Amino acid sequence: MSKRKLTPEQYARLKAESQAPYRGLRQFIYVAFGASGFIGALIFLAKLLAGEEVSSTLPNLGLQVGVVALMVWLFRLEQKASRRSSGSK
Repeated sequence: MSKRKLTPEQYARLKAESQAPYRGLRQFIYVAFGASGFIGALIFLAKLLAGEEVSSTLPNLGLQVGVVALMVWLFRLEQKASRRSSGSK
């Protein structure tokens, strides 16, 4: 088995990944779910403005807006954690 030295950049990247595994994947999921919630909110807003089934459309619109807000909050939380971990080097 050959022993290969890691460059400082590779070591820092591996160390960051070991401290926060799958951070990139989590951020991608937050963006994807946020985009899905935003599209859903636009659809339900259009239905609401058209006056279609207001009693069922309004709660669905609220749910979609809540999903978007949650994903934005989680993404910002990840960004803060990422800045903290990169700033502590």
